[in-house]
Amino acid sequence: MTVEFVVNLGREALLMTLLVSAPLLGLALLVGVVISIFQAVTQIQEMTLTFVPKIVVILFSLIVFGPWMLRLLINFTSTLLLNLPEYMKM
Repeated sequence: MTVEFVVNLGREALLMTLLVSAPLLGLALLVGVVISIFQAVTQIQEMTLTFVPKIVVILFSLIVFGPWMLRLLINFTSTLLLNLPEYMKM
């Protein structure tokens, strides 16, 4: 295996990780900002107020984006495993 191949494979794995985690993290960030603005406007300083809506949104987004995320991960893994004999020849 060459250095370029290993770097490219690592880059693809990091890109896949970012792509799979982006919808969940983005929605959690959006809910956190909305709750923070609500807390600032109403002056409610309850620390646990952000956790329940974030958990609900993450569970809902897993239901919505889960099949897409699983399909991406299966395609990446199957491509990696199918090309493994070619990678060993390098």
